[in-house]
Amino acid sequence: MADTGAAPLPQTPPAQSPLFRAEQFVWLTARVLEQRLFTHRFLNGAADPVETALEAYRTEDGGYGHALEPDLRGPVSQPLHTAHALRVLDAIGRCGGQRVERVCRYLTSVSTADGALPAIHPSQRGYPAAPFVPVVDDPPGELLATGPVVGVLHRNEVWHAWLFRATDFCWRAVESLERSHPYEVEAAVAFLDSAPDRPRAEAAAERLGRLVREQRLVALDPDDLGAYPVAPGYAPGEHHFPHDFARTPHSLARAWFSDGETARSLDHLAAEQQEDGGWPIRWRTWAAAPALESRALVTIEALTTLRAHGRAIG
Repeated sequence: MADTGAAPLPQTPPAQSPLFRAEQFVWLTARVLEQRLFTHRFLNGAADPVETALEAYRTEDGGYGHALEPDLRGPVSQPLHTAHALRVLDAIGRCGGQRVERVCRYLTSVSTADGALPAIHPSQRGYPAAPFVPVVDDPPGELLATGPVVGVLHRNEVWHAWLFRATDFCWRAVESLERSHPYEVEAAVAFLDSAPDRPRAEAAAERLGRLVREQRLVALDPDDLGAYPVAPGYAPGEHHFPHDFARTPHSLARAWFSDGETARSLDHLAAEQQEDGGWPIRWRTWAAAPALESRALVTIEALTTLRAHGRAIG
């Protein structure tokens, strides 16, 4: 038969494997971006279709909007949308060049006086947003928003003027943490795992790991969740587990947990796959569309984490 030049069809995972069940969930519920990202990550799909789908979310100011991060609706750029876009570009090996130069110009335009990113820029006002991300007129810079962005840019060896002050902000924020909550710690880990000063990062991570255990921010026994308090403002049952902090075995946070604690955490993650093939979201739901879109995201993240730790997914 003559070669038609058509792209090969995605590989099919073994029937009833976790990957097969998740694939059915993704095709049934996910946005085009997540469908293409799933195909790229798990079915040997190409990177170009992922980047094409992501381009639909890019805005004229160089950032990203249009509910790329599902809990923020509307067309305006936001730091959390842009952080999401950078993670996608990182996943497909495209986090560099002019596209990232445009992103850094946008980040510069929305940064606070100390060089950091606010979680929510005031331009969100007037558009639907989750009630747990309130819009204020003069938001402070936050490690929660800044750490993951700085981390992914350093991991891809991006150099831009914006990074210098933002990196300094992250160091100050991480090294001054006394009380925290799981999402902030995860943002700190995202920064530390790629920070260029490795001895400093290792020292900061060691201190942070002690804080996490002392303040019981991690649920170490999934069979006894009542023994672990949920952080103030979190939804009932919104626990965080060792795998949430150490997404890969190479993360600095992996040293915070024993092999047994990590294994129990991964067992719990695998068992959370639901009958429809997707994984649940643990934070508060406030509208149907953001909840459904977020489930596709956490499903891809769950499979990525399990595979990174050597678990068979199919």
